[in-house]
Amino acid sequence: MLRLDSASFAARRARLLQLLPEGAALLLPTNPELLRSGDSHFPFRPHSDFFYVTGLQEPEAWALLKRGGEDEGLSLFVLPKDPEREVWTGIRVGVEGAKEEYGADRAWPLAEFTEQLGRLLADVEELHFAFGRHPHAEPRVMEVLATVRSGRKAALGPSRIVDPSGLLAEMRLRKGDDELALMRQGAVITHEAHVAAMEQVRPGMKEYEIQALVEYTFRRRGAWGWAYPSIVGGGANACILHYVSNNGTFGDNDLMLIDAGAEVDGYATDVTRTSPVTGRFTPAQKALYELVLASQVEAVEATRPGANIDAIHDGVVRTLTAGLIDLGLLTGTVDDAIEEKHFRRFYMHRTSHWLGLDVHDVGRYLMTDGPRPLEPGMVITIEPGLYVSPDDEAVPAEFRGIGIRIEDDVLVTADGHENLTAAIPKTVADIEALRS
Repeated sequence: MLRLDSASFAARRARLLQLLPEGAALLLPTNPELLRSGDSHFPFRPHSDFFYVTGLQEPEAWALLKRGGEDEGLSLFVLPKDPEREVWTGIRVGVEGAKEEYGADRAWPLAEFTEQLGRLLADVEELHFAFGRHPHAEPRVMEVLATVRSGRKAALGPSRIVDPSGLLAEMRLRKGDDELALMRQGAVITHEAHVAAMEQVRPGMKEYEIQALVEYTFRRRGAWGWAYPSIVGGGANACILHYVSNNGTFGDNDLMLIDAGAEVDGYATDVTRTSPVTGRFTPAQKALYELVLASQVEAVEATRPGANIDAIHDGVVRTLTAGLIDLGLLTGTVDDAIEEKHFRRFYMHRTSHWLGLDVHDVGRYLMTDGPRPLEPGMVITIEPGLYVSPDDEAVPAEFRGIGIRIEDDVLVTADGHENLTAAIPKTVADIEALRS
């Protein structure tokens, strides 16, 4: 199983230091542990920005990256070694491990956070910290800043607080070769999981049985687990965009929509496939499926440097709208149906989002002069769909309760694109061949 090595994180920190102004510092908290019930906690996942810079996967830690002065470089504040607690909760990296294993230039136990951070910030002119996005951590930062500013020394700490997304989001938006290797590995694992689900589903099974199979495959192959709660919807449940209860029973003529992806060393895969529970599409299912697939293939082909997500979405809308009119689910002209947004009755979400450490990854979609042009190294999803309410009596009965989405993860390359998840079956012939 691939993992990012210490050199990858060190290279990121070196680049960030060059991007920070002289006399500036970047402060990053990770996530706290969240109580589930009693004394049990939810599985811990580090904050993506913190992990991107440090690689550390322990709760409550803080990182300060400082440019200039005696304390330039990376400072880490971590939970101290505690043999008694480690018997219960696992081995901690501790102060020495923070330096030896994670490349910190200096490290302290969390108990010294206020004192040492105040000292480190005393000569900092510009602090990069995301106020408004770390509610659990902000009171501690305010306390430190208040202490620094109340001193009688000439250096009174930062005079400017800056949102760090202008640096971090822009770096995270463009994936390096080490990140893409992890995302390709996630695609391989996700491929295996989706194929297993399409091969093994049968009428009468519960949606959670397929969910268990998919997520078992993720962990068996060494992924952290799922990148987001898995969606497994049969029949009309597939018309609920964020359906995660997964408690229904698959019927004889149902389609199965699975939106699920593995998380490999923090990096998300995001894939949706829709397949027939019996192994064969009905004529109505096939007609809608082929329409969604045509729009999806066109959108993938449109992904290249200089294109933009808005234009890709507009192309999907036009193809789907024209097809819905041909099938009799919409009336009038394509232009009128788009202008009046009639298509939103069946297609109500966007086509793409950034993908990376977060499944809806960071990065601006709009620039001052319009939609952001795609660049090599960016990864987006392409995920058109059609959803016909089971209660929509204005459409022929055979179309009611059909939900279809087809989603791939697409890398923008110098000369076009690479579909990272292209191997996962999605044509009618390939899907039906799995059960022939």
